Amino acid sequence: MGNKSTDRQRIILHLDMDSFYASVEVRENSDLKGKPVVIGADPKNGTGRGVVSTCSYEARAFGIRSAMPISQAFVLCPHAVFLPPDFPRYAKASAEVMAILKSHEFPFQQVSIDEAFLDVSAVRNYAEATDLAERIRNDIRTQLALTCSIGIAPTKVVAKIASDINKPDGLTVVEPEKLFSFLAPMPVRKIPGVGRKAEAELFEMGIRMIKDLVESDIQVLIARFGRFAIALQAVTSGIDDDIVKERDRVKSVSRETTFLNDTTDEQVIAATMDALVQEVCRNLSDESLRCRTVTIKVRYHGFVTKTKCRTLLHYTDDEKTLRSCAHSLLRDIFDGRPIRLLGIRLSTFEKHDARQMILNV
Repeated sequence: MGNKSTDRQRIILHLDMDSFYASVEVRENSDLKGKPVVIGADPKNGTGRGVVSTCSYEARAFGIRSAMPISQAFVLCPHAVFLPPDFPRYAKASAEVMAILKSHEFPFQQVSIDEAFLDVSAVRNYAEATDLAERIRNDIRTQLALTCSIGIAPTKVVAKIASDINKPDGLTVVEPEKLFSFLAPMPVRKIPGVGRKAEAELFEMGIRMIKDLVESDIQVLIARFGRFAIALQAVTSGIDDDIVKERDRVKSVSRETTFLNDTTDEQVIAATMDALVQEVCRNLSDESLRCRTVTIKVRYHGFVTKTKCRTLLHYTDDEKTLRSCAHSLLRDIFDGRPIRLLGIRLSTFEKHDARQMILNV
């Protein structure tokens, strides 16, 4: 948007696809409908290594969650349907979803394969924004046979929180005058960016609900959390200058996962890294990019985070090359301590057809 409007004038829509990978698989195979579906590594009857990428809501009812060891998922629900991820299929479905959103010609920002923002302030009021959201949900349901959940609010952060409230296939609208009453009873963990560590520190201060955060002395919060405290209270006030804007150019591609339980199991760690490499390579393909720099991120128990990067001699999009580099970096920084989070980031890009364009000049 060219000129800034106040937060009360803004109407932001956040769309989040429901159990996206699993839903796409169910769409392609109707026999899976209503069954617990788990996308991830081969469970090998409970002896498999690797993790859950995602799962259907039916599988979640058994306690299965993303990033859980696949062997644990098998124990929880041995009769689930376990499928390997099909990233090209998911990327195609994602492009179809995003095309529907873009067709409405509002400022658009895709933030992951299965979620995006629209700034629909131009519709003027929340009733019209709600009608628009219903049309989008209906288009996705009828054209793509998939469901999504949508949140509408004055800011991006609150819209994202709202989209998660009534999943699956939900629509939650938070008008400016209802923002505080909507947020107040929620646990602080609902605020994006508040992880387990921040949650534990807030609990120590007697802050469990968002209303407790609002009533806290900002100076006390700043003394504990620094500038992050200002961002926390801004969320509850509907203050958010972050505009909805489609990225101009990809500067990096990254994926990370947090293990349900800290792990030292080298096979689980290696299988997880393989899955992350596969995902970022799919992103390279989607963007027609090659990269030269690979960065690995490891967060140990106690939130100690280590990173290590390597710049390759040549640009590449070869999954085998990038996997080898990632595992080499991982061996360099893994010291045997329990790992909480594992991530990979690719950067320093060139367009896939850059050399061909130069030759054709």
